[in-house]
Amino acid sequence: MNVKFNQLSNAIRFLSIDAVQKANSGHPGMPMGMADVATVLFKYHLRFNPKNPDWVNRDRFILSAGHGSMLLYSLLHLTGYESVSLDDIKNFRQLDSICAGHPEFKSGTGIETTTGPLGQGLGNAVGMAIAEEILKKKFGPTLINNKTYVIASDGDLMEGISHEAMSLAGHLKLKNLIVFFDNNKISIDGPTSLSVSDNYKKRFEGYGWNFLEINGHNEKQISKAITKASKANKPTIISCKTIIGFGSPNKSGKASSHGSPLGMEEIALVRKKLKWNNEPFEIPEDILNSWRTIGKKGIKLEEKWLETLNKKSSHIKSELNKTYVESNLKNLEDLIKKEKVKYFDSKPSMATRQCSSAVIESISSILPQLIGGSADLSGSNNTKTNNSKVINSKNFDGNYIHFGVREHGMAAIMNGLALYSGLIPYGGTFLIFSDYCKPSIRLAALMGLKVIYIFSHDSIGLGEDGPTHQPIEQLNGLRAIPNLNVFRPADINETLECWQIALKSKNTPSAIALSRQKLPYINPKFSENNECEKGAYTVRMDSHENKVTLVASGSEVELAINVHDELKKNNISSKVVSMPCQELFNKQSEDFKKNILDKESLIVTIEAGNISSWEKYLGNRGLSIGIDKFGESAPYKQVYEHLNLSVGKIVLAIQERLRK
Repeated sequence: MNVKFNQLSNAIRFLSIDAVQKANSGHPGMPMGMADVATVLFKYHLRFNPKNPDWVNRDRFILSAGHGSMLLYSLLHLTGYESVSLDDIKNFRQLDSICAGHPEFKSGTGIETTTGPLGQGLGNAVGMAIAEEILKKKFGPTLINNKTYVIASDGDLMEGISHEAMSLAGHLKLKNLIVFFDNNKISIDGPTSLSVSDNYKKRFEGYGWNFLEINGHNEKQISKAITKASKANKPTIISCKTIIGFGSPNKSGKASSHGSPLGMEEIALVRKKLKWNNEPFEIPEDILNSWRTIGKKGIKLEEKWLETLNKKSSHIKSELNKTYVESNLKNLEDLIKKEKVKYFDSKPSMATRQCSSAVIESISSILPQLIGGSADLSGSNNTKTNNSKVINSKNFDGNYIHFGVREHGMAAIMNGLALYSGLIPYGGTFLIFSDYCKPSIRLAALMGLKVIYIFSHDSIGLGEDGPTHQPIEQLNGLRAIPNLNVFRPADINETLECWQIALKSKNTPSAIALSRQKLPYINPKFSENNECEKGAYTVRMDSHENKVTLVASGSEVELAINVHDELKKNNISSKVVSMPCQELFNKQSEDFKKNILDKESLIVTIEAGNISSWEKYLGNRGLSIGIDKFGESAPYKQVYEHLNLSVGKIVLAIQERLRK
């Protein structure tokens, strides 16, 4: 018996309706409205294999409209993914269920990315589409040729990140990127006409996209549009005219179906209208079997792909394995040691942004999977090196992306590059503009992605640009994000070590904050070990009975050393601790932490920014020296003096505290 198309769609609708109702929380309207589009995509077009969710050449399906998460969970369960059981769906939005309120990325589940903050999935998808083009160029179009499909809502397209991401996608002509716009004209507050009167066709065509418009409930129109988009030479957005809450007699087409359960009485009416004579969570066997048959098609698709792979040269197979299976970081440790020896001998004074550039140039020679970029600040961030080869719409055989002035989009795209797998993205901007990147950084930390953010101009040390560009609270804001390592290296040696840690970190993104001004080489002793690996280490010490422990990061380590020397002239013994990464230090044993921060001495922290992230280290009588107001426009040495970050003023503050 052939199962009718609308019965396949209704299986999605009723799993979604029932799960939201049982949880008494969720968004049933979107899955009800987009069920037909999703059914056409999965039945006729999407290449996926539920038995191997991480198949390299699978099509990526991104639910950017993450509030409609039950659409995704229903599809995964119906097509046979082991990751989503019927019990998981029954426990929608409950503790320990994979069916969270919004999709949460987990490798091997079919959930490609974490979405919920609107526009993020769209940005991730652009990154995935770029990654596909890069790796297709490397391995050939017979091995890498997948498409990236996105379901986006009106909210996704209202968010500013959609402009940034879609503009770059059009510029790069990402032809394998296809977006379904759930154009139901309803938002939480009511009709979208309350706040939007955009001409979508002109908008997206202006970005260099194809724009198609269809009835999102017409099977043939949906399929024809996908086929047309698949053959395009640029990205395509398909505006799907849908009815939110499709099938609900009293709530379809209304905001009342958007973010609340339908209610038992209304659900009974929906069942009657759509002729779904089944109990909650019950999927008739013939319908479930039809969905499972759709899922099984992917097994043959992957088998055919493996046949193609096996015909390739051993070199190609080896490289593919290295990219997707092995870390390809075996030679990193030797390279870092070699570079450390070189710079120990020369002991250069360099801005740490220049140090980072030198590191990137060295490591990119052995790490072809390193993909860099900058939000229109390549020369200032020093992210572009002699080994950088620019990616453009005509050639993806490169390793550097000009993101333009699109910090928000850049960070989301970097997440997509990492999620695709096989690539390690890094991207640069000024530390002050990390605020624009923050939503994407937070999601990278939540997903445990290996993404590296380069934030130069990390303090008032940038000088004349003044308070609009001088970060004060940004380091604290980044340090407050769980599972993000925030590095602030003090010289070339620490920069090498921080980069090494970032590249070795498997499930933690890294932010590396770098100075504009030159800094001296700080450590008089050479160590083959990575001193930054534990977050902090001693760089100067008078004796084992120091009255003062000076703790600093980045450019203020030099200041701490100068304070140390001045204290010595005043017969006050002290030691200097460089703490490039608080997060790593906080994870160390209590014995290690006590050895570094001797609470018997006066602990003094110094950083040219807000002090709140340092106060936990002070003990009962410690002193935290920093900045609690905005900076000034002036040469950086004058700004430091004006804001009391000078040797003389710090020494006086320490002497005063010691007298108490």
